Amino acid sequence: MIKIAQLSCGNDYSGIQKEIEKAAETVGAKIVFPDVDIDFDDAIEDFGFNPVSPGLKLMVARAKALADKTFEADAVLIATCFRCAEGALIRNELRRYLQKHTKLPVVMYSFTENTKASVLLIRMEALVTIVKRKDLLARERQVGITMGLDSGSATTKAVIMQDNQIVSKFWHPTLGVLESAEKAVAEALKLAKMEFKDIESIGTTGYGRYILGDHYKAKLIQEEVTVNSKGAVFLANKQKGEATILDIGGMDNKAVTVMDGIPDSFTMGGICAGASGRFLETTAKRLGLEIAEFGELAAKGELHKVPMNSYCTVFGIQGLVSALAEGYSKEDVAAAACRSVAEQIYQQQLQEIDVRFPVIQVGGTSLLKGLVRAVGDILKTEPVVPENSQYIGAVGGALLCSGFI
Repeated sequence: MIKIAQLSCGNDYSGIQKEIEKAAETVGAKIVFPDVDIDFDDAIEDFGFNPVSPGLKLMVARAKALADKTFEADAVLIATCFRCAEGALIRNELRRYLQKHTKLPVVMYSFTENTKASVLLIRMEALVTIVKRKDLLARERQVGITMGLDSGSATTKAVIMQDNQIVSKFWHPTLGVLESAEKAVAEALKLAKMEFKDIESIGTTGYGRYILGDHYKAKLIQEEVTVNSKGAVFLANKQKGEATILDIGGMDNKAVTVMDGIPDSFTMGGICAGASGRFLETTAKRLGLEIAEFGELAAKGELHKVPMNSYCTVFGIQGLVSALAEGYSKEDVAAAACRSVAEQIYQQQLQEIDVRFPVIQVGGTSLLKGLVRAVGDILKTEPVVPENSQYIGAVGGALLCSGFI
């Protein structure tokens, strides 16, 4: 059984420990707590920061036990209460400390009293996948004829690959999980001039992965953190060395650091639609534009001209409407909306990882030139947007499931 070392403070008081353990058990893992000496002085000295809270001191001591290898684990969950400013600081520094002294995959989480196992599930599943399927994730070539299916919240994608090449692809709006997948599969097969019996292996990912995996008898059913990362580095030709994958979705966002194509730290967001593609869709509609037109228009505007007084979708749109009334151009308003999303992602998520270059920007929103420019402006780099960047999940599924032929 995979052992996930939990470094946390406040979980007992908030009553969510049972939810953490339930999420781990669901994916075949076990939560463990590193044994430590009650004297934390050595740990604090090695860590270089002395927190006030005894619970945070205990977290540091447990991290040192992992770094010194006096306690063995396969992965690490670092969790603190979202209300604790010192906890947020220690959480991030502990991640850096562990990544410097170990090779354990790490995920961080800021919990509330209402945190449920379902919210933690994908994070636990990703940790288990990284540990159990490291050899699979390291594969660099696709063989045979395989299909990847990505059942996302907004669109369902199908990709057929043959001998390391994409031979066809198709996407369809996600109306019903099976209905949309069947449409995408049929069209992808038609474009490839193939029949379903020609497909040697299928991999599914995304929200509807289990339904599609059962329906199509998939050989790979895997969460999107690892699958999307693999598809991203494959398409960007960055399977060696380090990189950061940034996937800004319609409902949630993912930021993943990888080394040789294997994730070692990641963070997920989705609390507020103002930090996702949904906010940009809403802005585009208010401007009377299709989303693709919006992306082009935003690329022409000035990023810092229109003031943004709120990151909230409701009040943010209200502010942009006011800006239009004051005479600001549609280009500048569109650029401001993209800047707003990029700033929120930087402040809320990219602080929880150490951004490694290059930054590979993927997903449907990576096709919005204005958003890519805004991300690049904040990170002081030019993000890599590979061809077929919106198909990363399906490509990753097709690539990885070829390991089961």
